[in-house]
Amino acid sequence: MPASRPGDPTCRGRRHIHALARTPAVHVVRPRPRRAGRGGRLVRVVRPRPGRALGPLPAWTAGGLAVLLAAVGGLAIALGPVPVSPGDVVSALGGLLGLPAGEVAARDALVVGQIRLPRVLVAALVGAALGVAGAVMQALFGNPLAEPGVTGVSAGAAAGAVLAITSGAAGTAVVPAAAFAGALATVAVIHAIGAMSRGPATVLLAGIALNALLGALVSALVANAPDEQSLRGVVFWLQGDLDARTWEHVRLVLWPVLAGVAVTLVFSRDLNVMLLGDDAARAGGVDVTRTRHALLLLASLLTGVAVSVSGVIGFVGLVAPHVIRLALGADHRLLLPASALLGAVFLVLADTVARMTLAPVTLQTGVVTAFVGAPVFLLLVLWTRRRTR
Repeated sequence: MPASRPGDPTCRGRRHIHALARTPAVHVVRPRPRRAGRGGRLVRVVRPRPGRALGPLPAWTAGGLAVLLAAVGGLAIALGPVPVSPGDVVSALGGLLGLPAGEVAARDALVVGQIRLPRVLVAALVGAALGVAGAVMQALFGNPLAEPGVTGVSAGAAAGAVLAITSGAAGTAVVPAAAFAGALATVAVIHAIGAMSRGPATVLLAGIALNALLGALVSALVANAPDEQSLRGVVFWLQGDLDARTWEHVRLVLWPVLAGVAVTLVFSRDLNVMLLGDDAARAGGVDVTRTRHALLLLASLLTGVAVSVSGVIGFVGLVAPHVIRLALGADHRLLLPASALLGAVFLVLADTVARMTLAPVTLQTGVVTAFVGAPVFLLLVLWTRRRTR
């Protein structure tokens, strides 16, 4: 493409596009159809929300959500069938970090360090991964109802895990490894389909077909479960469960989730420009096809990693980005990290409720997220429709 002169309208258009990409809250307005020129076309108007100045990620937003996550995590560690006082929680955590700490009973140190802390960390990492994956999926498909499982990755992970459980595979990492292998196979299929198509609609339809196909495979495996114990393990896993999570599970997801979230943040400005549409994004210097494929791959891998250790947990990747977008706008420099933090808070809270509601019996975490997430999301949708009228 030839270089544009300073007075060229193309140059001014590019400057306008990049200015919008730097706007902290880009609000997409869907105007009414109108006839303009040849064959009336729908126009997407993208403008900054009023009252929001240009600038970097507000420190108070990230800091506030981080403090909230720390508080919720501390509460989750303290509460349980064996309660631990806040002072003992702090002392036990200090001892794990090698810091000077007070005396802690051996039982409390074991409960905090080997049972509850790994579970809270896994919940936070899974929630962060699903929150970011949901935000990316909603941006790529241009639909706030999109969620991480829309491409069939969750169903692929479920098929891999159920195959491992029903075949009698043993070992802490065997089921997560099988689930991740199933997710990777699904990602490969989705990536191949995406490479042959120019838009997200084909990928979305392929995801629906894969969800149906893999769901049928899971049903067939469940129907032929060899014994009641395997069947029980399959049901618990399909409902989403964080029980008995250990430091090995933390190590399995820690670096993949942190790396995936960090790489996704690199594309935040490109996502902002892509809100203007593919043609405007290309004019702004974004390789739309390559960026879309890379982000779809990242979101799918984050979903696969999360589902591999937690089972199928819904509504986290749907609710967290939606709440952040309504509260803070659609700038992905803010939306992506805030969705990660809110997703972590939501899942840690849901897991705490799952442990405490029928104690000593533990509910599945996915059941709680559905009970809480479905009504909250319905209220958000109704509120959004009322605002846009």
